[in-house]
Amino acid sequence: MTKNVKKRPVRVGLISLGCAKNLVDAEVTARAVDWTTATIHSRWVFLLALNIFLLIVGCLMDIYSAIMIQVPLLVPIGQAFGINPVHLGIIFLANLELGLLTPTAGINIFLASYRFGKPVLQVSRAVIPMQCILLLGLVLITYLPALTTFLPHWLGSIADKI
Repeated sequence: MTKNVKKRPVRVGLISLGCAKNLVDAEVTARAVDWTTATIHSRWVFLLALNIFLLIVGCLMDIYSAIMIQVPLLVPIGQAFGINPVHLGIIFLANLELGLLTPTAGINIFLASYRFGKPVLQVSRAVIPMQCILLLGLVLITYLPALTTFLPHWLGSIADKI
């Protein structure tokens, strides 16, 4: 590999981290929390809006940049709605993965098309059944928080007894 290819992930990470720091310094996070809590009054509606937003982000950004830029903005909003941080993180990752597989927009479709030498539309059609399964899993993860928080709570209670 050339030096530029090896340094590229580091550059993308540093740029994303700098962008996130600037957003926090400019108090965009506080404004986003205020606006969201004033506009959306239901936790369930917030989760629906969050899923839609993160699916779009997953289609347009790679996962590392999305995590570095969006997490500092979304965690305070999730806390304002009383969402467990572990639950929010799992929702975040499930949405981004589904976004990466979205036909004709997600980067994984293009990578698979290139790697296997198949047209993008053929790969997109082949991914649809898996996307349906992932979408069902996303809905279950989002609206049944016990699925994602049971194990950490259980392990925490065991650790307290030791």
